[in-house]
Amino acid sequence: QVQLVESGGGLVQPGGSLGLSCVASVNIVSRYTMGWYRQAPGKQREFVAQTGGTLAYADSVKGRFTISRDNAKNTVYLQMNSLKPEDTAVYYCNAKYGVLYNYWGQGTQVTVSS
Repeated sequence: QVQLVESGGGLVQPGGSLGLSCVASVNIVSRYTMGWYRQAPGKQREFVAQTGGTLAYADSVKGRFTISRDNAKNTVYLQMNSLKPEDTAVYYCNAKYGVLYNYWGQGTQVTVSS
């Protein structure tokens, strides 16, 4: 059973930076498409960034967020810079492979507020 554990969330002021990590319980980071999604209160979960296969970012985070991975550590990262209040959400790590395998972490809260 694959488990994804996120960490690194917290409270940050507008314009600040925060780094998230997602550790997989098994060696899948090098083989799966790894991504980050977020869900703000009252809104649907939305795509943020992915790596593996196609590197992609949501338009709202391009130039501010960077996704990366360390295959040896089974870890995916999301570096978030120039944070805005509208980035406030629960951030979820995702791992998927084809149509059969799709895993989610439990989420980590990011709050951008002064």
